[in-house]
Amino acid sequence: MNLSLTMDFQYNKSIDKVWHALTDSNMLEKWIWKNDFKPVVGYKFTFRAEPSEWWDGIVKGEVLEVDEPNKISYTWGTGHEEHVVTWTLTETPDGNTNLHLDQTGIHTEDGLKGAQYGWTNMSEELTKVLEEQ
Repeated sequence: MNLSLTMDFQYNKSIDKVWHALTDSNMLEKWIWKNDFKPVVGYKFTFRAEPSEWWDGIVKGEVLEVDEPNKISYTWGTGHEEHVVTWTLTETPDGNTNLHLDQTGIHTEDGLKGAQYGWTNMSEELTKVLEEQ
């Protein structure tokens, strides 16, 4: 099975501020997890969450595309699964930002639900981080 997740998030911040929160390692740590992310095509990175009984807390990836400040795409791998996450940023007429997520390569319905749950929670954290700016 090859499932895809598509979500849209609205932020009352400029496209440049949202881009910074998506691509700066220190900012990413505030709303996702500790990481060594760099927005450079070909760069291999690791995110580290708290391990649990069912997961080691490690996500590995590689940056596939960078089109600042409009689009970034990377692999997102845990265990035996590797997905492609693509963020597309669009400035709205009022100067705010629409953040569109596409995540492809999901193998199960549970994986799809888990990804949706995770990104929904992380987007709430991103909102808090952006409000601090």
